[in-house]
Amino acid sequence: MIVYGKNVFETLKDNPKTIVEIYLQNGQNDGRTQKILASLPKGIRLKTVTKKDLDKMTDHGVHQGIAAKVKDLPVLSLDELMNKIGDPGEGKTLMEKYPLLIALDEIQDPHNVGAILRSADAAGAVGVILCKHNGAGLTPSAVKTSAGAAYSMPVASVSSLSNALIKLKEHGWWVAGSDFDATSLDYRKGLYDRPLVLVIGNEGKGMSKSVRSQCDFKVHIPMRGAVQSLNASVAAAILMYQIQSAKEEI
Repeated sequence: MIVYGKNVFETLKDNPKTIVEIYLQNGQNDGRTQKILASLPKGIRLKTVTKKDLDKMTDHGVHQGIAAKVKDLPVLSLDELMNKIGDPGEGKTLMEKYPLLIALDEIQDPHNVGAILRSADAAGAVGVILCKHNGAGLTPSAVKTSAGAAYSMPVASVSSLSNALIKLKEHGWWVAGSDFDATSLDYRKGLYDRPLVLVIGNEGKGMSKSVRSQCDFKVHIPMRGAVQSLNASVAAAILMYQIQSAKEEI
């Protein structure tokens, strides 16, 4: 997989074994690029390429003159993610006692996946769950948008999100869905004093019926203007920070 952008390299320098080869645009010699290259271990292959070649290999993404071929990012199974996190309800701090998982129900825009990974990392979530089918995975665009969070945030991929939620609930997790209907709560009044899986639905149709049926409660962000919806990654970030802020007040 080809990843690109200088922010990604801030994380790659801590994961040098994932790098196969680095591609540098002709004439790229700014201070930040040189600092990145100096921070990487010796022995990593460096290849100088034209801007046209770099544009092509990054599918015309905003590569900032540098890219890398890396080993595939590790994607966990649900069991592996649960083992990595440990049993909910344990830990000394409220963040540890009431951990937050993010589940994406057929989010299809890789930029949304990347932005949600970045917010999840910043907000202190313990993992993100993706759908194997009808959803964007850890594509180069998602990795770029995540600003390196794709390497620090544990990610699992599941065939059936509804079945995954059932299993998580059996192990003590509650499920909150982002949805606007007659039964959903104002997001500031959610039940956040518990281990929680926050589900973000598809950009167009929202949560699927099978996933919605697994929600213990639903929350919405009130809309006061003419536009009645937010971008999925923006809504996810607002909800994550509200959930973590509420825990601090318990």
